[in-house]
Amino acid sequence: MRSFFYSFFVPALFVWLWSTGFIGAKYGLPYAEPFTLLLIRMLLTLGLLVVLASLLKARWPGWRSAGHLAVTGLLVHGCYLGGVYYAIQDGMPSGIVSLVVGLQPLVTAGVAIFVLKEAISWRQWLGLGLGLVGVTLVLLEKFGGAGNPGEAFPLWTLIWALLALAGISLGTVYQKRHGTGADLVAGTIIQYGAAALLFAAGALMLETREVVWSLQLQLSMAWLVLGVSIGAILLLMWLIRRGAASQVASLFYLVPPVTALEAFWLFDERLGVLAIAGGIVSITGVALVVSQKRPG
Repeated sequence: MRSFFYSFFVPALFVWLWSTGFIGAKYGLPYAEPFTLLLIRMLLTLGLLVVLASLLKARWPGWRSAGHLAVTGLLVHGCYLGGVYYAIQDGMPSGIVSLVVGLQPLVTAGVAIFVLKEAISWRQWLGLGLGLVGVTLVLLEKFGGAGNPGEAFPLWTLIWALLALAGISLGTVYQKRHGTGADLVAGTIIQYGAAALLFAAGALMLETREVVWSLQLQLSMAWLVLGVSIGAILLLMWLIRRGAASQVASLFYLVPPVTALEAFWLFDERLGVLAIAGGIVSITGVALVVSQKRPG
């Protein structure tokens, strides 16, 4: 029973929690603009994390390490979440957004080849190719008119999704290259703090900052803060400390199909045959990359 709990239930719970971030965003965005919504989310999360850091007596890093953590936060949380939220607000279905940013392991592997000089096997090259082909099939259906007419979305929303993909991919490589070994809670606070500054600047310059505090927004915000920003992140920390980080990586490619099922059930977001086939091909490509066995 304990083995089942550690090897399946907890990683699956993490994947589910992460997938609901896309759903929570779609529920909250009708009542606040993206950067404004994200700023409120970050501030609430930081307040809770500061209390947690005090209770756990977190160890704070030096200025150099804090700087690296801030850059990581701007990329992994700032660019990633900002891109995702604007893509969803401007009409891209949450399931498609999840699929595009779900290519992160593929892009990270590609960046690592040039930045970290990592070797790549034929299996990983195959995975990279399949991932790109799969997403192309999904986008061809949506932009080519093969899907349902009412479910089309502007081509330029893809720019936001690609910004999110670039942010989390570059942030992952940056963190790998400049890993600080900082306290996990303290490091998360610094990363979220840097992202909050980015969201504050974006809200001030680009948005009206008007918020309609409906019950739906309050419930979605509570979930995004407690379930995703704190629950999913702390669960990930717990898994990493137990040495299960590779298992989480291998399950990450399940996020897009889980999100697509949630979006279909909650928002009636539908994918045609071509998009479903593309999703399967893309997920297979990601699986080939993240499940690659390392020598030795």
